[in-house]
Amino acid sequence: MNEKQITKALAKARSLLSMESPGLPSGELKAYVQKYFDWAKEHKAMIEQEVPPFYLLDTTALRERAQQFKSAFSSVLQDTGFYFAVKSNSHPDVARTLLGCGFGLDVSSGVELEMALALKAEKIVFSGPGKTHKELTLAAENHKTVTVLMDSFRELENLEKIAADKGVKISAGVRLTTMPKGLWKKFGILLQDLSRFFRAAEACHHVQLKGLQFHTSWNMSPEAQIKFIRKIGRAASGLSEKHRKQIDFIDIGGGYWPEQGEWLTGEGTPEGVLRKALGMDSGSAKRHFRLPSNPIETFAESISQAIQKNWAGLLPCRVCFEPGRWVCNDAMHLILSVVDKKGNDLVITDAGTNTIGWERYETDYCPVLNLSRPSLKEKKCFILGSLCTPHDVWGKTYFGDRIEPCDFLVIPCQGAYTYSLRQEFIKPLPRVIKI
Repeated sequence: MNEKQITKALAKARSLLSMESPGLPSGELKAYVQKYFDWAKEHKAMIEQEVPPFYLLDTTALRERAQQFKSAFSSVLQDTGFYFAVKSNSHPDVARTLLGCGFGLDVSSGVELEMALALKAEKIVFSGPGKTHKELTLAAENHKTVTVLMDSFRELENLEKIAADKGVKISAGVRLTTMPKGLWKKFGILLQDLSRFFRAAEACHHVQLKGLQFHTSWNMSPEAQIKFIRKIGRAASGLSEKHRKQIDFIDIGGGYWPEQGEWLTGEGTPEGVLRKALGMDSGSAKRHFRLPSNPIETFAESISQAIQKNWAGLLPCRVCFEPGRWVCNDAMHLILSVVDKKGNDLVITDAGTNTIGWERYETDYCPVLNLSRPSLKEKKCFILGSLCTPHDVWGKTYFGDRIEPCDFLVIPCQGAYTYSLRQEFIKPLPRVIKI
């Protein structure tokens, strides 16, 4: 770096160190903790008769979330479709429950597609880049229930050849990249190439191009989705009338963040990351932070208004959604027990963070609840797993009167991108109990 760049970087660092991320209100945190203490009390007898660690899948909560999501969008849009993003939680009972709620399944691998077919799902969208010949063949063989969301011109060619060899016609859409620079450009085709893609599809007599798909991630508000809805509207004006009439559906993906927002430790905030890099203290373990998120009803209202305003030339068409995290996050909880107490400031649990797949709680915050000695008092204590690594952290505080060996703990709301990412690293994986 030259002197000018160093000066600019130091100014940014100074600004970052002086900033303060929004705190998590203590009243909101205690209400959340009380909610899950009450939930645990309701299921106390069942929990205590099982041997921890285990995941607890709450199918009632899952159905309630699914219904809330569907109602939010169905109340403001005339024709809708809903597909659960299997990657967010790949347990078959999650998908099976959501099929019973009228959802289809959004799969992004041959393994997920095989599971969806085994569950007799009647509506499946197959998304994701780099689909193999074997995966596309499986999709073509099940063309009555599978719609392939193609990711490139080459995938269109491959799918056409496979479908022709099978003597079938398969429904398809094409994914549009929302960020043409950086790592996200791996997904889909450029919006400017949409007309050319439609023309290429005309020569493919076994692939029926019927729709468009896009996806923005980590949506705390509908802003990114609305921006791309506008871009699609402008791009559609450049399509021929024939091609516009081909569009039966537009799938606007998932990425909706639950309304509680993103909860962080001090180390997870932008200023905390810099402080850690500089060897500075990240602050009290009892200080928690929250990046706010909008209610799903706000997403629905804003997105529907943007669609009505920008897609006049494309309507009526079905608008599809692929929620994952929003639907399943609150429906699975992890039950642990304390196996060792090394002092009032450190305990070891029977399960390690291999059960959630990564060192999530060094930066994310989730309250640890002592079900055996419940209290709304938060106490400092390292709650660490039993893996042979120091990066095996559940939290630096807990809610309870005190904590002792054999106490039952719950890590609530572990339904999204935890079970699916679990790995058999050192310790075996917990089983799943459905209620």
